[in-house]
Amino acid sequence: MKVYKIPEATVMRLSIYSRYLHQLIDEGVDTVSSGEIAAGVGVGSAQVRKDLAYFGEFGTRGVGYKVEELYGYLIKILGLDQQWNVIIVGAGKLGSALALYQGFKDRGFSVCAILDNDPGRIGQKLGETTIEPLEQMDQRIKEHNIKVGIVTVPAQVAQEVTDRLITAGVTAILNFSPKVLRVPHEVTLRNVDLSVNLEVLSFNLALNS
Repeated sequence: MKVYKIPEATVMRLSIYSRYLHQLIDEGVDTVSSGEIAAGVGVGSAQVRKDLAYFGEFGTRGVGYKVEELYGYLIKILGLDQQWNVIIVGAGKLGSALALYQGFKDRGFSVCAILDNDPGRIGQKLGETTIEPLEQMDQRIKEHNIKVGIVTVPAQVAQEVTDRLITAGVTAILNFSPKVLRVPHEVTLRNVDLSVNLEVLSFNLALNS
């Protein structure tokens, strides 16, 4: 499903809505209103309705949404109705933690390869996946049709690793390095800088103190 000009903030909220709906399914809830979704995730009910309206008509006025049906729609919209194979480059503490994160598998992301250039790490296993040398990158990406690359290497080599991933066929990059990466316009890039998020927290703490 291709959707254009959807605000990134909306896509992020859709992910949060889907998680909340999954929680409601586990609790045996059949129907839910936009107000209840809003209260559950901490946004306004008008925002929920606006976000969903980008993708069509959902629910019944005065009744609400069927939880399982809406959850299924959101999973399809988010592209989570299929498996996405992932390669992690950098098997340090962060890369290792990500490789073992059960949440990836639960949401349809399969870590098929973990690469590193440290001889002391190569050959070790993280879960069911063996850490391999960087030289295996092209082969593993082609073998598993990998489209998503996670970069957890030091800043000084992050661009080089990213370039190699893209050349090998990866079209989406999740960057955990502090390096500002350059990618072609057809490649999707998400930066996850933990220090930036802490600085946002410190800003709000200082503002309210």
